[in-house]
Amino acid sequence: MRNATLVTLIAGAVLSIQVQAADLLQVYQDALVSDSVYASARANLSAGQEASVQGRAGLLPLVGLSGSYQRVSRDDTANTRSHGYTLSLSQPLLDVAAWQTYEQSKLSVAASEAAFAIVQQDLILRVAQAYFDVLAAQDTLASLQAQKTAISEQLASAKRNFEVGTATITDTHEAQARYDLATAQEFAAQSDLDIKRAALQQIIGKPAATLAPLRTGVALQTPQPAQMEPWVSNAEQQNFDVASKQLALEIAKRDITRNRAGHYPTVDLVASRSDSNQRNTTVQGLSNGTGPTNSVGVQWSIPLFSGFAVTSRVRQSIALEDKARADLETARRAAAQNARQAYLGVNSGLAQVKALEAAEISSLSALESNRLGYQVGVRINIDVLNAQQQLYVTQRDLAKARYDTLMNSLRLKSAAGTLQEQDLVQINTLLTSP
Repeated sequence: MRNATLVTLIAGAVLSIQVQAADLLQVYQDALVSDSVYASARANLSAGQEASVQGRAGLLPLVGLSGSYQRVSRDDTANTRSHGYTLSLSQPLLDVAAWQTYEQSKLSVAASEAAFAIVQQDLILRVAQAYFDVLAAQDTLASLQAQKTAISEQLASAKRNFEVGTATITDTHEAQARYDLATAQEFAAQSDLDIKRAALQQIIGKPAATLAPLRTGVALQTPQPAQMEPWVSNAEQQNFDVASKQLALEIAKRDITRNRAGHYPTVDLVASRSDSNQRNTTVQGLSNGTGPTNSVGVQWSIPLFSGFAVTSRVRQSIALEDKARADLETARRAAAQNARQAYLGVNSGLAQVKALEAAEISSLSALESNRLGYQVGVRINIDVLNAQQQLYVTQRDLAKARYDTLMNSLRLKSAAGTLQEQDLVQINTLLTSP
């Protein structure tokens, strides 16, 4: 008996955990831990940050130690053994190519950070979109289930009225047709909800818990500033894709100088210490050793001809600079267009939400009027069914309009390069508490 009670308590605890709702911020935190795209970008950032260390290495001293040991035997039985070592140091004094490589490496680190910022913003958008897609699918399913219940009641009423002779069989057939259609739509809506939940699971790496919905009658805010041009201007200057393309252009410019340096002289400070010893093992006591030797000086090199390879690389880098400049302009135009679309989407969404809120009130009034008219005989069954469907469709569209408006507000900030986790925190305050 005690074991059965314990099992019941454990099952109840597990069930309570499963039904506990998760809000948008909790889902985002799960995505930070589990999303494979984000994890890949984070590893790529760590790899990219090593570029500056490798670029700086070309400007630092190069120290090496080498040695040898040899045993030589000849036909006249004269055997010799020799050994020695050399410690060398080389410090670049003038190397334009190495300096440009170092400058490029610092830009590469910044480009890696910009690329990671793009993925961070993309994760916020993907999480929010998947979250609201699930809520929208739930709303559609709930609307169809409520509509199906209402149609079922109307079908039962039509059958009763037909039996007592106050209605025709047409009312029953119409209600039955609507009921069958709602049943088919319910199956499709359930399948769509499962698909949307699977998409969210792909991001967070586990089945999604029950999601906290938007609060009833929540008020959505207009974008600030309330003019389009500041958003477009920010997008053209601060968008992370634009920043990434700007860095790519700077890297391409320095690549031209680095390749031109193939014609420039290089100067290095060189120093070494070496020692060698050779001994004849056939004649005892006969040895020849040079002793330690130290040297320090300056070594220079002037390239004269390399088969036109340097000139070709310069032409190639100039063409790549033109490409990088064109890519930058494309990114700016795309960012500006995305900002315009998102800004118009937010304002259009706010107007649509306001209109649908009014339509919801009107649809509810129309349904009540048709129900009353049907009871007193001035309305027919199809009128009530149409009014019911209109109400549920309006409620569904209203919820989706709110989701779309919130997503467009996030896209607007993403286009302007200002989207952060704090923006999800603000949206999260619009949800019901888990």
